[in-house]
Amino acid sequence: MKKDDTVKIKLKQTFPLTIKRLGINGEGVGYFKRQVVFVPGALPGEEVVAEATKVHPKFAEARIKKIRKRSEHRVKPLCPVYEQCGGCQLQHLQYGQQLQEKRDIVIQALERHTDMKIDELDIRPTIGMENPWGYRNKSQFQVGEKDGKVLAGLYGMNSHNLINIEQCAVQHPATTKATEAVRGILQDLKIPIYNEKKRHGLVRTIVARTGVQTGELQIVLITTKKELPKKDLIIEKIKKRLPEVNSIVQNVNGERTSVIFGKETSTLHGSDIIQETLGDLQFELSARTFFQLNPEQTVKLYNEAKAAAQLTGKEKVVDAYCGVGTIGLWMADQAGEVRGMDVIPESIKDAKKNAEKHGINHAEFIVGKAEVLLPKWLKEGWRPNVIVVDPPRTGCDPAFLKTVLKIKPETFVYVSCNPSTLAKDIQTLRSQYKVEYIQPVDMFPHTAHVETICRLVRNKN
Repeated sequence: MKKDDTVKIKLKQTFPLTIKRLGINGEGVGYFKRQVVFVPGALPGEEVVAEATKVHPKFAEARIKKIRKRSEHRVKPLCPVYEQCGGCQLQHLQYGQQLQEKRDIVIQALERHTDMKIDELDIRPTIGMENPWGYRNKSQFQVGEKDGKVLAGLYGMNSHNLINIEQCAVQHPATTKATEAVRGILQDLKIPIYNEKKRHGLVRTIVARTGVQTGELQIVLITTKKELPKKDLIIEKIKKRLPEVNSIVQNVNGERTSVIFGKETSTLHGSDIIQETLGDLQFELSARTFFQLNPEQTVKLYNEAKAAAQLTGKEKVVDAYCGVGTIGLWMADQAGEVRGMDVIPESIKDAKKNAEKHGINHAEFIVGKAEVLLPKWLKEGWRPNVIVVDPPRTGCDPAFLKTVLKIKPETFVYVSCNPSTLAKDIQTLRSQYKVEYIQPVDMFPHTAHVETICRLVRNKN
């Protein structure tokens, strides 16, 4: 039996480390005595002195004590609270290089979870943004209080220390302005602020969402109880400081949870929804509706998905995990028929409204699971030519993938927000499908996240 000659790293041990690549969470990855070490803030090509902060059986985490050799791509972060906040992971890396590293993160996932030969795959350069700042159309800032001052921001990395954020480099200016205005109103009116440790107080989160193309603005106050003191005064002051506001909403969440929204939502002023436009399509966004956070890149993402489907106007297309129907409706003008499904009734209701509003009569949206509906349709004689999926970070349901292998559509277009689950699902489909190409898209500049479009085609043999 071969003896493991790996030297185990000890807590607080310091050691030299050369960073080989970025990990999936944006941290630098190096090897010390054959042991993997993850170092937040370190960049590929850098030589650092690292100090172990956590030691696990198969890897260690460390912090930078000193940079001996700096990456030529290291830049000064634009955000003053970048290192405390943790919302972004890569502001210290030049943007063009971020795009290259995100492609490498996709490659790492494929190496780890598939048996494919990476050098034989067509993995395309990451599609980035011309201006990678101020792109997020929605903010969800936790509210707290310190020394009598109301704070609004995010919890620091691996902590419950609230970092006050008055200016966020990646948030759309309209959401930043709105959050700061509401924070000031809560301060002026002395509205009770939720204390997470003591579990008392009222307002816990300020959510601001803007329609980037329409200019409409929605404010959501997440509170622990329905009773909101000085409610009329709060509404009046928000309208005065933010005359562009179209919708003021209250959501009640009294649970001890990290989930932002509770189940009860009521409109305090204006409309229940705001409008947003993507290309030629307009969508209604209610407070809890999921919608892509970067509209500019969403158009590129959906265009890439449409291109991957290679539609001729005759195909039967399934939009699985369809949400409010965005991808299915985006493809409808080049499809013979579209059928979408989702397990969330509210999403299907919105999808139907969106189809009706745009006069798209050959798109149908149904509440249910694809693994149940697809076999039913097959029995009825309806087989899709193309299936498009945009699943959550956990990837596709195994039962759904089994169904795909039975239904055998010619083309499978996978829109992914998690390279690891994409790779695992590709491995499942590899018995019948070939990866034609993978196209990374940068939806979230300055973070470690990367979206991908994968075109899979059924093997002919």
